[in-house]
Amino acid sequence: MLRFFYPNFAGGRTAVGLLIVRVVMGLAFILHGWPKIQQPLSWMPPDAPIPGILQACAALAEFGGGIALILGLLTPLASLGLAITMFVAMFLVHVPAGHAFVPSKPGDPSYELAAIYLVLSVLFLLVGPGSLSLDALIFKPKAGS
Repeated sequence: MLRFFYPNFAGGRTAVGLLIVRVVMGLAFILHGWPKIQQPLSWMPPDAPIPGILQACAALAEFGGGIALILGLLTPLASLGLAITMFVAMFLVHVPAGHAFVPSKPGDPSYELAAIYLVLSVLFLLVGPGSLSLDALIFKPKAGS
């Protein structure tokens, strides 16, 4: 079953590249999730269509998922949570509001960042965290097994 979630752990320069992306993306999600995790059930406006429990799931996905990405720990689970959160952000918030993909003026709303985070989350789901991760240390098959 582990082979399904961790088909291989890329090494060499690929592992270094994945580590850099994991750390930067993880730090960004920690910073995005920190204010949400402070009020996990009510960080959205009171008239938001998202129930409190799902707001808490998003807060946990962002804050906890960011930590998990940096460590490269339970990367498939963290990536799935982040991908779902970004998908919801894009298609329940940005697209219905008519936000552009890329803002026409600085400061205008867009779904560019949510799309990038969604794609990077899918990347980690498909490629894994690389050999420079706790996942590789814990779940990499031992030689001869």
